[in-house]
Amino acid sequence: MPLVRRRNGKPRILMVTPEITYLPAGMGNLAHNANAKAGGLADVSASLVAALFELGADVHVALPHYRRMFHMDVGRLISDELRVYKNRLPDARIHLAEDRCFYYRDAVYSNYEEENPRLALAFQREIVNHILPTVDPDLVHCNDWMTGLIPAAARRLGIPSLFTLHNIHTQDVTLARIEDAGIDAAEFWPSLYFNRMPRNYEETRGGNPVDMLVSGVFAAHFINTVSPTFLAEITRGCHSFVPDNLRMEIIGKQRAGCAEGILNAPDPSYDPATDMALESRYGPDNAAAAKRDNKLAFQRKVGLDPDGDAPLLFWPSRLDPQQKGPQLLTDILNRLLGAYAGDRLQVAVVANGAHQHHFHDILRWHELYGRLAVCDFEESLSRLGYAASDFTLMPSRFEPCGLPQMIGAIYGSLPVAFDTGGLHDTVSHLDVGAQSGNGFLFQHHTSAGLEWAIGEALRFWRLPSDTRAAQVTRVMRESKARFNHHVCAQSYIDLYERMLQRDLVAPF
Repeated sequence: MPLVRRRNGKPRILMVTPEITYLPAGMGNLAHNANAKAGGLADVSASLVAALFELGADVHVALPHYRRMFHMDVGRLISDELRVYKNRLPDARIHLAEDRCFYYRDAVYSNYEEENPRLALAFQREIVNHILPTVDPDLVHCNDWMTGLIPAAARRLGIPSLFTLHNIHTQDVTLARIEDAGIDAAEFWPSLYFNRMPRNYEETRGGNPVDMLVSGVFAAHFINTVSPTFLAEITRGCHSFVPDNLRMEIIGKQRAGCAEGILNAPDPSYDPATDMALESRYGPDNAAAAKRDNKLAFQRKVGLDPDGDAPLLFWPSRLDPQQKGPQLLTDILNRLLGAYAGDRLQVAVVANGAHQHHFHDILRWHELYGRLAVCDFEESLSRLGYAASDFTLMPSRFEPCGLPQMIGAIYGSLPVAFDTGGLHDTVSHLDVGAQSGNGFLFQHHTSAGLEWAIGEALRFWRLPSDTRAAQVTRVMRESKARFNHHVCAQSYIDLYERMLQRDLVAPF
């Protein structure tokens, strides 16, 4: 069904996001990378806007004017992803929120907790006061807590809003602070979510904080998470870190038929056929030889023994023990490399994070040089790692969506993953006889569970090379068709269409 704008013509969609620019450095390690990316939201927003435009939507984007990050320090050209926008979209559709607090930043979020609400309020002030009236959208699509006040303001104007939760981070601010920042919240304060039930505006203004993430969920006409299973896990109470107030508001939206999960997809530049970071580019039909060339090049770069026939496990995600599960690997790493010494197993970690020093300690203590490599994240090296490796490790304890498991499958590096969230939605256990599946899933988040899944992967590795190659070819072909932004964007367009056809709750 084509999109129908309520006021004739194409629907006008305003995408509001605090991060969008993709630069070759990120993966969320903001302390080490100066760009406008803090995670998958930047990649998803960037590619989604372009895909929506290609599919016929009158799409506009609003983001902070990060002058330093867009132009860099020494006259550097505007960043690659924003340049893509300017090639596809007239400048009139790119709306930059202007405030000096954005101009000289080298990271989206601050390490100082109190600075992030100030950045969020400055951003939302410009959206509410200037960009919403200028764009006059048919629908506004907001992303994460830094846009959490916008759905309430949009509801006051009778504009339907979609609020996407990429994670569950939030901040609390008072009405007084919101209004001191230049946002007239008295216009829409009943549509915000407070820490306790407000009695009236006056008693609430100074001492009853607003939860920005839950406010976005509360006021939005529709919400989505970035995978169906993560939505189900939240509503079932599977994760203790999800606050009860957020969970209950999401349950309410789900019961009203106003919540769903839509999978993210990797940036289109993750394509082994065109990726300039690779030693040898390839597609599904010539993957085996090209991956061997890339493996040898990668091994030389990271200090592994050059061996094109050695199985290679690749860790691409930030080393965060709270979410990503690197401790599961360090618990078994020395034993694992010993058990599969006959297969000449190698492990490469290209990632930053709190747990990295444990990998360095294991490398030095057990003298695993040549079989274990531990490197800081670097974009081109990570891309080469996907192309070189046979298996991508993703033992996350929880995962709202996850992108490395999709990128790995596209590059022919089969994911080894814990069965949770977006990993459940994108990885299925390989069955060679049934010609199905794309990786190796484990059900118990323990080091023994990960060790079992790696054992399954190595059992697959020991199959005849032509059998392995046929499965990798199938997985790559299926993954490229499934994990792309045209599929993702079409899901959002279908949702926009349903939203535009619904009767909205009248503004107060």
